[in-house]
Amino acid sequence: MNVWNTPERIALREMVTSFTEKEIAPHLPAWEDAGLLPRELHQKAAAAGLLGIGFAEEVGGSGGDIIDATIMTEAVMAGGGSTGLLASLFTHGIAIPHIVDSKNADLVDRYVRPTLAGETIGSLGITEPGGGSDVSGLTTRAVRDGDEYVVTGAKTFITSGVRSDFVTTAVRTGGSGFGGISLLVIDKGLPGFTVSKPLRKMGWHCSDTAELTFDEVRVPAANIVGEVDGGFGLIVNQFVNERLSLATQAYATAQRSLDLAIEYSKQRETFGKPLVTRQVIRHKLVEMHSRTAAARALTREAVEKAAAGESPLLEAVVAKNVSVAACEWVVSEAVQIFGGMGYMRESEVERHYRDARILGIGGGATEVMTDLAAKLMGL
Repeated sequence: MNVWNTPERIALREMVTSFTEKEIAPHLPAWEDAGLLPRELHQKAAAAGLLGIGFAEEVGGSGGDIIDATIMTEAVMAGGGSTGLLASLFTHGIAIPHIVDSKNADLVDRYVRPTLAGETIGSLGITEPGGGSDVSGLTTRAVRDGDEYVVTGAKTFITSGVRSDFVTTAVRTGGSGFGGISLLVIDKGLPGFTVSKPLRKMGWHCSDTAELTFDEVRVPAANIVGEVDGGFGLIVNQFVNERLSLATQAYATAQRSLDLAIEYSKQRETFGKPLVTRQVIRHKLVEMHSRTAAARALTREAVEKAAAGESPLLEAVVAKNVSVAACEWVVSEAVQIFGGMGYMRESEVERHYRDARILGIGGGATEVMTDLAAKLMGL
């Protein structure tokens, strides 16, 4: 027994896999075509305790830590889910941790608890049309006016931006650079707050993505998360979790694609023999397994450190890059093994192939992560 296969975590894995097989996998193609998830899914996931995994019971969560959250991600993928599904259903994983960290009881009651209960949907607004990974350069401004902030600017590529009820938004309340950034919770429906139609994407089709525009939107000053001009610190505190989550999504996608490829190669016959009897296919499958296993081991090691209270900055960065590289290679080989069927929308590996491409962009582009790793190594 180890931390990954305690009786409680085995039960968790089985429960999440079963939920995914019953409530998600059969409907995923339709949700992909619709371009979004039904709100009812959030309620079902909350009732099953999924939305609250990794969040303390004191704020309305189900308890558990980052290991439990990692197991949940693995199980969703193993049950036939997708990273687009994870991004959309669990957007609160990037929308509310800053509020929890701020220990603001009022904001927790108004935003965290109803979100974990599946009653509301939150999103995180950081990326802007003029910049992605350069958080310090954001230009959306919030100016204090009495008991309110007046917000002007725009955000783009916002996951769940169409369906969300509120957006935890990075705004500039002070001067240039990291020190002038605050986090402000902005409710949908406020005058001057407009949301674009869903943006069309290469992958993550079931995850709605939007551009948000703020035209002198008046937001209560009480909606500031943490200290004024202290938003960047709250954002940085979530970097490790976000990168490890994406790394997990990457190797879990690779594992699911490998499993599908193995099953298909045993069933598919070519020239009178199962595809798996071909040496070139068996060697492909072994290499797919090797890269996936290495990425999983590297990521889990970093996850264990994070669960122990450490801050594995370098390990998280490296795990993300290694897992993304493994995922991109494995999903490509899976499509190749499936052949023409792998190119069809009815094939699950086709979805994973499309969805995998964002993992090396979101949460810090691969190139940015590599440069950061060099700095963390003192180079």
